[in-house]
Amino acid sequence: SVSAMFTDMIMTRKHTGETTYDITMCMNGALSGLVGITAGCSVCEPWAALVIGIVAGWVYIFWSSLLVQLKIDDAVDAIPVHFGNGMWGCIATGLFASPGLVANAYGTPNNGLFYGGANAGKLLGVEIVGILFIIGWVGVIMIPYFMLLNAMGLFRVDALEEEVGLDISHHKGAAYDMSGPSEDAKEKYEISTSQRKLVVPADDGEENA
Repeated sequence: SVSAMFTDMIMTRKHTGETTYDITMCMNGALSGLVGITAGCSVCEPWAALVIGIVAGWVYIFWSSLLVQLKIDDAVDAIPVHFGNGMWGCIATGLFASPGLVANAYGTPNNGLFYGGANAGKLLGVEIVGILFIIGWVGVIMIPYFMLLNAMGLFRVDALEEEVGLDISHHKGAAYDMSGPSEDAKEKYEISTSQRKLVVPADDGEENA
């Protein structure tokens, strides 16, 4: 987790020439390291966990940048953290699984590719098949569900709620941007919700409308 967190900071400095203390990227880098080691936490040596965490930081940055290029809206970078590094964690297990730890945990002779041996590539192959199965399973189950939500007009909130922020409209409090939305945006949102007969929290102790 820590190695992934600092990898994000180092890569940002290399790319921009400045060290940027971005708390969101820092925490997502730490989460990426945790996700990356989850699959192999019982079968990887500490040195391998360090390497996995470093690569997890690169994986997070790659997927985060890819989403921006593809114009995919993922406000909290859940896809880079959980999808990108979930896949990396499975692959890393197939590469770094220690023979002794695998035997102790599961009683099988399989091990990671980097340790060599007759069964070296078997575990990696199983991990790749597992990744493909999970992608297929989730795709088959969720794509029709998302299409149904979209047809019903429930797939995303309206543009005004996006501007105000779902923390305001759904959870009655601001997050990430501590300054909150502009007064003009809040006024527009209050007018919009009043027309839909929704209760909007009042500002600074005022009673709800």
